Amino acid sequence: MSYIKEKFKAKADELGAEVKDLLKNHGTKKLDDVTVAQAYQGMRGITGLVTETSLLDANEGIRFRGYSIPELREHLPKAPGGAEPLPEGLFYLMLIGELPTEADVQNLSSVLGRRSHVPNHVFDAVNALPLNAHPMTMFTVAVMALQTESVFAKAYAEGMNKKDYWSYMYEDTLNLIARLPRVAAYIYRRKYKNDQHIQPDGMLDWAANFAHMLGYEDEGFKELMRLYMVIHADHEGGNVSAHTTHLVGSALSDAYLSFAAGMNGLAGPLHGLANQEVIKWILDMREELGGGVPSKEQIAAFVKKTLAEGKVVPGYGHAVLRKTDPRFTAQQEFAKKHLANDELVQIVWSVYETVPGILGDLGKVKNPWPNVDAHSGALLLHYGLKEYEFYTVLFGVSRALGVLASLCWDRALGLSLERPKSVTTEWMKQFVEGKVEASAD
Repeated sequence: MSYIKEKFKAKADELGAEVKDLLKNHGTKKLDDVTVAQAYQGMRGITGLVTETSLLDANEGIRFRGYSIPELREHLPKAPGGAEPLPEGLFYLMLIGELPTEADVQNLSSVLGRRSHVPNHVFDAVNALPLNAHPMTMFTVAVMALQTESVFAKAYAEGMNKKDYWSYMYEDTLNLIARLPRVAAYIYRRKYKNDQHIQPDGMLDWAANFAHMLGYEDEGFKELMRLYMVIHADHEGGNVSAHTTHLVGSALSDAYLSFAAGMNGLAGPLHGLANQEVIKWILDMREELGGGVPSKEQIAAFVKKTLAEGKVVPGYGHAVLRKTDPRFTAQQEFAKKHLANDELVQIVWSVYETVPGILGDLGKVKNPWPNVDAHSGALLLHYGLKEYEFYTVLFGVSRALGVLASLCWDRALGLSLERPKSVTTEWMKQFVEGKVEASAD
């Protein structure tokens, strides 16, 4: 057993004992009350999940194991000569709950490199799809094809002790994370680069190797990929991709089945596809306004036109956050350092200075501030990755770090099958009239 796996087991045993004590002594303590509106409106704000890897605060933003994004950028190990944190370090932090050392990250990078081989039948499955298929369709098909490699599924079929579930989930997790950049890069090169593929470079870290296989050797782009993979990795457990992965995993589905389900959620326009919508909106605005960098007055007019047409301004607002997304701020700082003169970046900043005031004046928007999607497309376009349909695949590769680390914890803590209670509208009408009572079961 590797030392990281041993350390995870020790941490899991320790936390498992704490959870057992919590359930024994406080299991009946109420966490939340549920309103009729919450039942109809996506269970918004109901505290009903446990996710160890990160926590989202409406006013503070995301914290990974207690560390903010600025703190991660400062404290996580970096590539030689680099300034952005290595995603392997964040995965270690989410899994173990402690900041990794340089040696920890080097070890994990090496492990992922050794596990990164993708069987040919996975590429065959992708090749069977038409080129006009969306990259996220190709991505989820590839993950499903990889499921033949699940050690958890094989061990479960042969019969295993439930105490060992976590161990096989850990192995599946590392294997899947190791292989996703190769799969995603293959999809990119097949769809957009005439099927001309680039072999992995075992001397590079996980994110830099991904950039290399995509076909981008610029050191700035490799740094962007490291930052991108870190800030998109997790966002507590209630968002669609994280919750879906957890939900499907609660049925004892393996990492591949669970992650594929989560990626189908990420592909939705209200979740990961939003980054694609943002850049389309900005490019449409620039084209309609005649090119160049529009004035704030022109931007304001286009924003009002968008709203008058019954559309939203993509990249603005968040289900939980009530401030500028720290992930937006991290990308803005990266842009100021590396590409401050880029026209598209300057438009993003002008939109940032314009939109919140307009949305705030409407009096209906709880959060008029930008989220992570409002900036990422401009950075990717600067380095030449103009195929914005592919942006959600980048998001998916990153999100694997958080949701799969969480799956390891789900197995280690023996979390139960998720099965919330549902009711009908007829029942709800009788409830509000006092004719029936809510069940505690």
